[in-house]
Amino acid sequence: MKALIATKNPGKIEGAKEALKNYFDDFDIIDISVSSDVSDQPVNDEIYEGARNRVNNLMNYALENEIDADYFLGIESGITNLLGKWVNINIAVIKDKNGYESWGTSPAFPVPDKYVDEIVSTELGKVMDKIFEQNDLRSGKGGISFITNGIVSRVDLTKTAFIMALSQHINKIWNDKNTL
Repeated sequence: MKALIATKNPGKIEGAKEALKNYFDDFDIIDISVSSDVSDQPVNDEIYEGARNRVNNLMNYALENEIDADYFLGIESGITNLLGKWVNINIAVIKDKNGYESWGTSPAFPVPDKYVDEIVSTELGKVMDKIFEQNDLRSGKGGISFITNGIVSRVDLTKTAFIMALSQHINKIWNDKNTL
């Protein structure tokens, strides 16, 4: 099985690998950077839009460059207040080579109100780098690792979001409208 993922972020790539190995014995994953076509700091609906745009841009890239793949993966992290409180969440989108699209989310973690304006005007990763006196947390274990004292990493959040998206591909009966 061959999958393309729309990122060069090592934590996101590792999370996708961890998710895929639960369902596929043999797979290759190729990382390709494409645009999300949303803000650098996605907010609310932009989170899903960004993940979906990455997948569609990745599929176009593959078509233009004659790259065959079975699955196309995209993930976007952003903040949302749609639950009444600010949280950070990852949304993964997967399309198979036939165009069937699925999506899934990671667990969300709270974002203190006092940081929201700064996050929206820059990026969560930059704000967390400043708070935790780090450099480029987003490419490694992520700020979530500092928030949870190392219990949860960016890889864990990404893995969970991709597992939730993959669940729709591996459970055709659950998703087949003709059988419900």
